[in-house]
Amino acid sequence: MKKIIIITAFILVTFNLIAQVANVEEKFDLPIVLRESSGAIFFNDKLILHNDSGNENKLYELDTISGLVSRIVTVTNATNVDWEDIAQDETSIYIGDIGNNSGDRTDLKIYTINKNDYLSSSNVTAEIISFSYSDQLDFVPNPNNTEWDAEALISLDANNLILFTKNWVNGTTKAYSIPKNSGTFTIAPLTTTLSSGGLITGATYNPSTGKVYSIGYNSALQPFVWVSENFTNNDVFSGTNTQIALTSLEFEQAEAITYIGANRYFITSESFNIGPLSDNAKLVSFTTNDNVLSITEKKTSVVTLYPNPVRDVLYINGLAFTSIEIYDTKCSLVYRGYNEKINVSALNQGIYLVKVNLKDATYNLKKIIKY
Repeated sequence: MKKIIIITAFILVTFNLIAQVANVEEKFDLPIVLRESSGAIFFNDKLILHNDSGNENKLYELDTISGLVSRIVTVTNATNVDWEDIAQDETSIYIGDIGNNSGDRTDLKIYTINKNDYLSSSNVTAEIISFSYSDQLDFVPNPNNTEWDAEALISLDANNLILFTKNWVNGTTKAYSIPKNSGTFTIAPLTTTLSSGGLITGATYNPSTGKVYSIGYNSALQPFVWVSENFTNNDVFSGTNTQIALTSLEFEQAEAITYIGANRYFITSESFNIGPLSDNAKLVSFTTNDNVLSITEKKTSVVTLYPNPVRDVLYINGLAFTSIEIYDTKCSLVYRGYNEKINVSALNQGIYLVKVNLKDATYNLKKIIKY
């Protein structure tokens, strides 16, 4: 009987892991101009891509039906030293010039583009976030053998970007929080690391499900996805982390991942030629079976938000809480924070849902009006 129970449990766990990522499909080869694609977001019903090191300082809009580039936007004050990922929030696009294969860069930066500027012109000027790692002391070049390379960037909330390292030395990925405002910062690693079993090359945070999906591949060019969920605050690896091998994709240099809905994702791969192996850059899609964040209140608790309506600063008064999330009427996350005082002055006028996550693992949902 014990053996049957163990086998049954193994089958159930295996089924759940497989079911989490399904319908993996190679859609088409990417255009030649995107043969070195390394970052992707889905915005304005278009897939927005860029290439990596040494390529042009341009963003390419790709029609996911025809497979053709429909628009090109130039970031006029940027240089593509090594663009490796792209992220977005409600108002901005963030390009991570964060690639550092030799570990000797002292000019790491993130370019911030206003979405209104992006939509209105084919030439945009970016604000610049410059940063360095507080725990990097050695800048001697060491190609493909450094802890200080990075290829993954996500927007977690209204205030923070999270960068994941591509650790060539031992595969232990660190996460770093970076403020979204322009300036120069020294960033420190978050508490929890991830033993990734390969190289993390891209990531996306899906606000509809509260999960982070990271893409990467191992030494045999076998792509995999890591799913990070139920984490505490911005320590994204502190919860449950599950690796899923994309076994139907063999010998793919997967480079970028983006959500395009609550349960659908795109992956892009880069063309490569290694000995007898070669392949074209591709667009790949897959689906998931994640639960969408509920807007139904689980428990009635004494939590007060004031003033309401609010213009500039919102205060939380009531039970002890772990975090605050604010969603717009499209259920898109526009803010996540951890303090009882919230600056909402940058939010557009309208109605918002405020989710107060409590220490007993329940939450309280409130409506506010921003004017």
